[in-house]
Amino acid sequence: MFLASSPKPIDANLKEMADKIEQQSPGLSVLTARQFRYSVSQVTVEVTISEPRKFNVLEEFILRAGIELEPPPSVDELATVLGLDPVFVQNTTRTLRSLQTLAWTTNGSIALTPQGRQFYEQGSVPQPPQTKEIYAITDPLNSNLFFIASPLEATNIDLPELENFMAIENRSPDIDSLLIEEFQQIIQASSLGLHDPKEGKILTEASIIDEPTNIWQAISIFAIYDLLEDKINLQVRRGKQVLEYPSNYLDILQEAGMFSLQDFFSISEETIANERHLLMEARNAEVEARIEKIDRIAIENVLEIRTNPKPNKPALTVEAGSVILLRDSQIRTAFLDTLKLARQEILIFSPWVSEEVIDDQFIKLLENIAKQGVAVLIGYGIARKPEEEERQITPTLQQKLLGIKTPDGLPAVQIFWLGNSHAKEVVVDRKIHLCGSHNFLSYRGDRLPRGETVYKVTIPEQVQEAYEFLASRFNKQAQKLWKNALKMRDDRSAEAAICVWGALSMEQEALKQLEQNKWLELLPIWLKLVFYGLKSKKISPDAEYFYTALSLLKEFSVEDANIELLREGWQKVIGAIATSNREAALNLITAEIWSQFTRLGIAHSPIDSPDKFISKYTVIQKPLEKSIKNKSKTDTSKKKK
Repeated sequence: MFLASSPKPIDANLKEMADKIEQQSPGLSVLTARQFRYSVSQVTVEVTISEPRKFNVLEEFILRAGIELEPPPSVDELATVLGLDPVFVQNTTRTLRSLQTLAWTTNGSIALTPQGRQFYEQGSVPQPPQTKEIYAITDPLNSNLFFIASPLEATNIDLPELENFMAIENRSPDIDSLLIEEFQQIIQASSLGLHDPKEGKILTEASIIDEPTNIWQAISIFAIYDLLEDKINLQVRRGKQVLEYPSNYLDILQEAGMFSLQDFFSISEETIANERHLLMEARNAEVEARIEKIDRIAIENVLEIRTNPKPNKPALTVEAGSVILLRDSQIRTAFLDTLKLARQEILIFSPWVSEEVIDDQFIKLLENIAKQGVAVLIGYGIARKPEEEERQITPTLQQKLLGIKTPDGLPAVQIFWLGNSHAKEVVVDRKIHLCGSHNFLSYRGDRLPRGETVYKVTIPEQVQEAYEFLASRFNKQAQKLWKNALKMRDDRSAEAAICVWGALSMEQEALKQLEQNKWLELLPIWLKLVFYGLKSKKISPDAEYFYTALSLLKEFSVEDANIELLREGWQKVIGAIATSNREAALNLITAEIWSQFTRLGIAHSPIDSPDKFISKYTVIQKPLEKSIKNKSKTDTSKKKK
């Protein structure tokens, strides 16, 4: 929730959507939102489709007789053998001849055409072509052309016309100049099921049969202030759907100074500045409120001890958690010890980052953490913009941090300028939260005490609040990285984004993005992250997204450049799942998935069953009791010596 501000110019019927945007994404504020109308062009297109059908039993028998029997029988001879009325067989052969499957012969024998032999091998024969009417929509705002099965209805929309406020450059394909191959591609992408070569359904002709008609469409444009980026983004929506192309186009125009918020939305600079100020105050108030709550709990604990030094009630359990106050020289030791406890992820925000704290010893600590597959996300920055930072992180230090990798070569430490915050916070494995006045990454605190304090919090509710606050900021960075990666098709940025999502337990989001954007060559990176997540118990072995990931195997080929990484990735992941829950692993490897495993070489002979495959890659864990006994014997022998 944000602090109250002056009324913002938001159309009444967009108020609910604006509220949802703000509620779903903390740090966003809809400054203004308006509805407009613009026109799309609709034209009727008649298409011709050639589609095969499977042979019926008699047709298949006739063709088989023509291929396998020597000499080929006549129609009457075949009817006698089958015990059928010759008229029935004659009608069927006549149909096959009309489909260019059988040839006419002088003696009436059955003879297949070359095309007929091909049809027989395929098990299907073309049907007479069908014609259908579909509707081509040219959308200038989205710069695209698509087809629909039913026409859009012409309606009168009483809204301001978008073209009165901005020029719309139509970059859609010109339907009048499309080749048949282009028709096929666009119609196939429109998911009408009219052109599907894999199913033998081919669109052979397309012709425009009427004049174009303009149809009004309603859209909404939102101006959204993003506190984390200190930036106003423009978002175009049709209903609940965000239209990416026009949204990006308007952002480009705005950045180039070719789009005026004031003119377009009738919003003043004062309103924008006021909203920015209120949002910053709200975010700082949120952090301060969390710290105050922790402060109150700590004070209550101290008062409890003073008034009742020997309480009858038991001490706080691990589940209930506690708040411990640390001072000066205690802080750095507790900070380093807390980092060493990490098994899953570490989130740190410190306004400044210096080489005094991140020295060789600290780098070594991070390297040791990375060996266990722990992800470390570091945020820093106190100014509103990176270039306004008075104490910049040095390129050398940044490279040292980014050079820390997991054993599989993935980025283990990622550092981002987040800015706009005085907070000093550390969250480890969502179990421990350090917060207070100490700058964790710019001041050691163990040399010259200056009265600083830090709370070590293990109360689940408080830790979770801190985690969610930091996670939302890092997720924003992942989204930016991914957006840039898609734009530039940059593997490195994509890998970084996937690793941030992995650190934030957003593996499902990463998988969804890989699938939606057809970037499956990066799936081995996802598998590496999932493997570490399974090992650290961060990921459940029966997570639903494993089924989705396995279903993507059909998109791969043994010739793919990354096939070895894919094989190794799935072998490790299935092994890690089985180590935790063998039944879950067996449930994943259905007959269909097993066929993909063998096709792609993920499973090799002589492994001839899912059970043997799972056994090969399952890590057998030593019983805890046995290892404790062995340790005790070792300790005893040492004492005797």
